Amino acid sequence: MHPQGRGMARSFPAGPRRADRKSETPHTLTVLGATGSIGKSTLDLVERNRDAFSVVALTAQTNAGGLADAARRTGARVAVIGDASHYGALKEALAGTGIRAEAGPDAVVAAAAEPADCVMAAIIGAAGLAPTFEAVRQGKRLALANKECLVSAGEVFMAAVADAGTELLPVDSEHSAALQALAGAALESVERITLTASGGPFRTWTTEQLQHATPEQALRHPNWAMGAKITIDSATLMNKGLELIEAYHLFPVGAEQLAAVIHPQSIVHCLVAFRDGSVIAQMACPDMRTPIALALSWPHRMDAPTQRLDLAAIGTLSFEAPDEVRFPALTIARDALARGGTAPAILSAANEIAVEAFLARKIGFLDIARNVADTLEAADGEGLIVAPGGLSDVLAADSAGRRLAQSLLGRYV
Repeated sequence: MHPQGRGMARSFPAGPRRADRKSETPHTLTVLGATGSIGKSTLDLVERNRDAFSVVALTAQTNAGGLADAARRTGARVAVIGDASHYGALKEALAGTGIRAEAGPDAVVAAAAEPADCVMAAIIGAAGLAPTFEAVRQGKRLALANKECLVSAGEVFMAAVADAGTELLPVDSEHSAALQALAGAALESVERITLTASGGPFRTWTTEQLQHATPEQALRHPNWAMGAKITIDSATLMNKGLELIEAYHLFPVGAEQLAAVIHPQSIVHCLVAFRDGSVIAQMACPDMRTPIALALSWPHRMDAPTQRLDLAAIGTLSFEAPDEVRFPALTIARDALARGGTAPAILSAANEIAVEAFLARKIGFLDIARNVADTLEAADGEGLIVAPGGLSDVLAADSAGRRLAQSLLGRYV
């Protein structure tokens, strides 16, 4: 059964949360993670719709040059670099512009607290937890592109969203698609929510081939242009497992009502099945500017320079069941969701460590899932899978997961 007491609505008229608020295109905007792929796509839309947005704050971790350039182009009021060692470069690049330069993790959190109609939360990994929680406290609109808030801290995060009355809009293409397909539907009419996965670059590879897969091969996603971490997660299917956990917290249905299907063309992003046998699917060409535009303008639509869908030119849309023998990450993620508590936080932390190790050629492709599974087993043995009481408990679980995953890497050499 789905946990109660999370402010879940009986229908989906305007989104998973804050259905009672009249939503308009936000005028003031902060982008956390402005130099990453989601941040860049967000700012591309902002620059194409200059009359609709006023940028409050932009943040980045190490890319001072890219951050300064984005701040100048968009007229941001403040630019924050997370790694303080790059503060000098940022300050110098912004000299004479009137844009305030700040640095350090606390400054990133402070940027998230700057009053804004909408905050785009696009910092990847656990580093995005504290700033995104701070953004939630504003009680305005949060466009969520940070998976860890829902994967690692799902119950705690959604409680914070409910307490602040924040309007939460997902940026993942699959969850954005689900939001659109569910709009106006009564909860009891929903039978199943199915998220689609491209299958990544290794969809047809044998287990023997996967044993020798290189980072370069894994980073060649057939459809999407994304950051390295999420691209590797797509190749292992861990990304889809994480998205199932996210969907569990975003939409008030039971875990047994969530499924995944392989769809190589990446045109259909989610399918929602109803009790009368009807299925509503959302379709679009694979471009993250589509769900970003929706999150910025919901419940309205704004222009986006995306390729328009031509089904006749595509010709065929195909679907197949995921192979969870060759790609066990999906099963591992489902098991972590079933365990509950801090298990998903440990899963996410271990996966970050394993992906980093694979990209550094310290472990093989198949060792990514092995490391995550072994870390969860070790965490269970140490009594670390418990119900989190708050963000501090989530961060402690994340730290423990990283420690265990790192300690286990040697067994795969």
